Amino acid sequence: MSASDLLSLLPLLIISGSAVIAILLVAIRRNHRVMHAFTVFAFICALVALYFQPYAVPYVIAPLFVVDAFALFNTGLILLAGLSVLFLSYSYFEQREERKEEYYILLLLATVGGMVLVISQHFISLFLGLETMSISLYGLIAYLRARERSDEAGIKYLLLAALSSAFLLFGMALVYAESGRMDFTGIGIYLKTLHAAPVAVVAGFGLMVIGVGFKLGIVPFHMWAPDIYEGAPLPVAAYIATVSKGSMLVLLMRFYRDINGYEYTILWWVFAIIAMASMFAGNWLALLQQNVKRLLAYSSIAHMGYILIAFLAGQEAGQEAVIFYLVAYVITSIGAFGVLALMSDEKNDAENLEDFSGLFWRQPWLAAIFTGMLLSLAGIPLTAGFIGKFYVVAAGVDAELWLLLVLLVINSVIGLFYYIRLVAIMFQPLPGPAVRRRMPFFGIFALSALMILLLWLGVYPSALITVIRDMMLTMG
Repeated sequence: MSASDLLSLLPLLIISGSAVIAILLVAIRRNHRVMHAFTVFAFICALVALYFQPYAVPYVIAPLFVVDAFALFNTGLILLAGLSVLFLSYSYFEQREERKEEYYILLLLATVGGMVLVISQHFISLFLGLETMSISLYGLIAYLRARERSDEAGIKYLLLAALSSAFLLFGMALVYAESGRMDFTGIGIYLKTLHAAPVAVVAGFGLMVIGVGFKLGIVPFHMWAPDIYEGAPLPVAAYIATVSKGSMLVLLMRFYRDINGYEYTILWWVFAIIAMASMFAGNWLALLQQNVKRLLAYSSIAHMGYILIAFLAGQEAGQEAVIFYLVAYVITSIGAFGVLALMSDEKNDAENLEDFSGLFWRQPWLAAIFTGMLLSLAGIPLTAGFIGKFYVVAAGVDAELWLLLVLLVINSVIGLFYYIRLVAIMFQPLPGPAVRRRMPFFGIFALSALMILLLWLGVYPSALITVIRDMMLTMG
């Protein structure tokens, strides 16, 4: 590789190298504080390295990677999301008896997988990035070994993720067998020479949808989500909801664009049906939940349905809406799970509705943050979630997706009910005097920063919209 290649991959190399160093640190001496500080430092260094990247012209590292503004923006989003999860992780794992240091190694490796996905333009790099992230997530989900549900969640994710990877790999094999190409642009060029896509290619894309659908947690590949969210440590659940899903969504956008997927009606209808089913299944099942982690899991399924509407819009506005909504979703999801993490104690997670009863009187600032995150998920004005949902509706109107937009409005009303119900529970009066517990500094700092971002994007979204618009124009 040339010096330019290494410079373009510098953020990825920093996180990869940090994972190796972290393994050595654990081998030399276990120290939770040192491991946490080192991992935070690694993420900050990788973020700084993004400033040395060429944004104007896509840089291709043939045949596997393309480093363009689209990849760099989403790499930055992954690193910021991972850094936020890190700030929430220290206090959560510090009060538990399990060995804590390996958690940071797995988090670094999972981030490597996500970063590989967002710069991939080839089946090989896609599969390597996906498996690197998935294998790390197996360990992260089952990390709290003393908890029965944690082991169960890890085994379920292992079995279902292995099955979805098999579908994805078989689908890629069919596409390669027919086209003779494994790079995204090469497959697109091959398909342009044909009047209609061959049956083998259509079947291959169908199998790939199963693999991608599992990672996104969309219907009918969503059944793993509530059990995994419930059993995983709360910072890990936040990571799965944001980094895992976000990196796969970014990869899907690049692949779909490179193969000119919008020209194939059958693919459009497949994703349209999935979007409709995800919205209804996610919201209706969330209505029935008494467990907040499961509620957020089903809510995330519905939000993936909303994002798919913008994805199906197809034009530049639709792709811009996907990225803006993804940013808003990452902020709100990490914030919501972060509140749960800070409320948890050494024995149990704060996950039942009664755990939040009268939270405003016990922890006013924490209740305010959680209220902001829930209102953003509901799409209430002055939050990033409202702007994201408005952007999705605008893209859908431009593409005349009237049926999908009507269903979006109906499901937004359904979702509003269970979000507001949780807010109302937090403001219920307490039967006795409020007992306040001291909150960890880094956790409150991270949540406060996310709250400021949430309100800033809700009031002044034009700065981010301009960045996204410029980024999409230079997408390779």
